[in-house]
Amino acid sequence: MGLSSEVDIEAATRAARAFIETLGVSFDNECMENTPGRMARAYCELLSPREVNLKTFPNDDDYDQLILARSIPMRTVCEHHMLPVVGTAHVGYLPDDRILGLSKLARVVEHFARRPQVQERLTKQIAEWLYEALRPKGVGVVITASHSCMTLRGVAAAGSTAVTSALFGTLRDDHSARHEFLSLIELDAPA
Repeated sequence: MGLSSEVDIEAATRAARAFIETLGVSFDNECMENTPGRMARAYCELLSPREVNLKTFPNDDDYDQLILARSIPMRTVCEHHMLPVVGTAHVGYLPDDRILGLSKLARVVEHFARRPQVQERLTKQIAEWLYEALRPKGVGVVITASHSCMTLRGVAAAGSTAVTSALFGTLRDDHSARHEFLSLIELDAPA
């Protein structure tokens, strides 16, 4: 993936160098010499979403069962601390007239994750976008993630994860559909 044309990588490199120096880190070590540039390019990559070309297809076979992509790798940065948030997203839907190429579920996750985020908003954005763009009978998104701002600093709760969900349509309103979705992603639905 190339760098976004809107990013001034030289200015970002200068800012990264100033930031690191302000924290009292020395650049006397040869290994640190190119760190500001690497840091600027890394954040550029983390924060540059790719466009999503949502290609839907007619549901010619009238498929009416759950379509689910489990354990989609997800990474973003916390908008409060700009530290990494890493986890998995489970995205499913009950189709109506249209179906979606399976790889697009991962693309939608990546698209919204490539901006500074809070996990709750990210989960809802993915679900709402699919619900509006695809018009399925139901959509479910569950994200489980580890937040560096919680595991590496502050409370330093190493190993902790956060789980968020967004359910729309049938996957929210119908107990058996919700249970099936949560069971397939290996989370039990409340009775």
